[in-house]
Amino acid sequence: MAIPQMQISGKPMAMLEEFKKFALKGNVIDLAIGVIIGAAFGKIVGSLVKDIIMPTVSVLLPSEHGYLAWKLAINGKDIPYGLFIGEVVNFVVVALALYLFIVKFLGFVMKTKKAEAAAPPAPSKEEVLLTEIRDLLSKK
Repeated sequence: MAIPQMQISGKPMAMLEEFKKFALKGNVIDLAIGVIIGAAFGKIVGSLVKDIIMPTVSVLLPSEHGYLAWKLAINGKDIPYGLFIGEVVNFVVVALALYLFIVKFLGFVMKTKKAEAAAPPAPSKEEVLLTEIRDLLSKK
C-alpha cells in the first residue's frame, strides 16, 4: 500500500516553496524582529519590577527581609503574595508602555501621515503665474 504524497498546486514540493516565499516576506521578518525586541523589553521590565519597584514596596510595607508572604499556621508554609504583586506590577508596566507606544504614539504618527496625505500640494510658481495670467485675461 503506497502512502499518498501531499500535493499542493500539482507539485509535491510546492508546499515547501510556498512556505519559503511566505517566510521570506518582509512582514514575517518584521514580526520576528518584533518578537525578539518584545522578549528583550519583557526582561527589562521584569528587572525594573524585581530589582527596583518591589524592593521599594518591601521598604514601604514592613516584612521580614523584604519577602512579602503569609505564614500559614497549619503547616508553617508561606504564601508568597509579594511574587504575585510583582507580576501584577510587571503586567501594569508592560501594558502602560504598550498603550503609550502603540495607541498614543503610533496613533499620532498615523494621524499625521493621513493629514499630510489629505492636504493638497502647494501650487508651483508656474501654476501661480498661469493662474494670474488667466485671471487678467478673464477681466479683459
